[in-house]
Amino acid sequence: MNWSVPKGTRDFYPEDMILREHVFASWEKSCRKYGFEQYDAPVFEHLELYTEKSGNEIEGQLYVFEDKANRRLALRPEMTPSLARMVAAKGPAMKKPVKWFSIPKLFRYEKMQKGRLREFFQLNMDILGVEDISADAELIAAAIDTMRDLGLTSSDVAVHISSRNLLEELFLSVGISPEKLPLLYALLDKMMKMERSEFNRLIDETLGDAEQAAMVQKILASKSLEDIEAINADLKSLEELKTLFGYFEAFGLSDFAKFDISIVRGLAYYTGTVFEVFDTARTMRAIAGGGRYNKLVQLYGGPETPAVGFAAGDVVLSDLLIEKGLVPTLKVRSDLFIVSFEKDLKPVISCAAKMRNAGISCEYPLKLINVGKQLKQASAANSRVVLFTGGEEEQNGQYKVKIMATGEEKLISMDRAVEEISLLLGQN
Repeated sequence: MNWSVPKGTRDFYPEDMILREHVFASWEKSCRKYGFEQYDAPVFEHLELYTEKSGNEIEGQLYVFEDKANRRLALRPEMTPSLARMVAAKGPAMKKPVKWFSIPKLFRYEKMQKGRLREFFQLNMDILGVEDISADAELIAAAIDTMRDLGLTSSDVAVHISSRNLLEELFLSVGISPEKLPLLYALLDKMMKMERSEFNRLIDETLGDAEQAAMVQKILASKSLEDIEAINADLKSLEELKTLFGYFEAFGLSDFAKFDISIVRGLAYYTGTVFEVFDTARTMRAIAGGGRYNKLVQLYGGPETPAVGFAAGDVVLSDLLIEKGLVPTLKVRSDLFIVSFEKDLKPVISCAAKMRNAGISCEYPLKLINVGKQLKQASAANSRVVLFTGGEEEQNGQYKVKIMATGEEKLISMDRAVEEISLLLGQN
């Protein structure tokens, strides 16, 4: 028998859960700070939900199975189709704007690489029902804050931003036919993964026109909105991007935002702003990515609904936090640990019950061993306070307690033990 963990998946031991729960808690706090509501959906969906959006070729990247009624289902590889299905089901009755977030477990049967697994978690944030670029600014600001709230700065991460509309307007303005745009987008999406000479060769081959190829290279050499304006100042999408970057100044987040003409995103449904978050050293895969997708809800039978969203995976982000030394220290397992000098567990259990009933996290040794070993268990639990039972202090109606961080020992009243322990823990 093979008892190893399936390829591309992870076990999370308690020590591993510290970072995972830290990331999840920070994500949720960031989302709620911006007024997003949490939602969830089934871990498996009808296969058609994904092939309708991405074509039948997506099936090779999915975990597909048949249920007992011969329905073809797939473990969810992403959350956006489920979101669009849910919004479409409510139709015009759903109040806009929708500001939702989720932290689902997702599954993709892909070739594994550094930062990419087959089972992973992802933060998803979406705003639906707002056409204005202000929604894009709000979402990207929220994406940046999810990074900042984990301790990352503009020296660590940057958001690379472009626009599918801008690329389309630019390419059409230099005479490239609409049917060649998807081929160009596909090449652009792979540009950072190939040698520049090979990329240039494929551009020439795809366009078959030296003048157009030269113009594409000029467009791709643009490093700023001013460079784009020098090529063509009369673009609606250019004004949108200027407004967007102006909003980042108002947010105080300009240091994180960077115009990057090469960002196109691989998914076919993006219709406007697109962005990806990278570590500034560019030694890792994208930490997050997203953009505007105004046609997806309609694809699933809902009304025309403007939408913008992004997703951030836990794998690359966790690697970056480890690299930057931003992993939290060992958590307190139990605030209080009860140590006994006696061989009878009943008084210990009675004391623990009182503490737990008052909402104090509490442990005691399930087998009474010598006091030294009990104190080692208290240290292993990272407990903040140790309470000693069965000592001579009890003859005077008192317990001895020890503050583990300082080693200070003091006496507290047995009758007011709950209240005094609460004070020591800062819970009152």
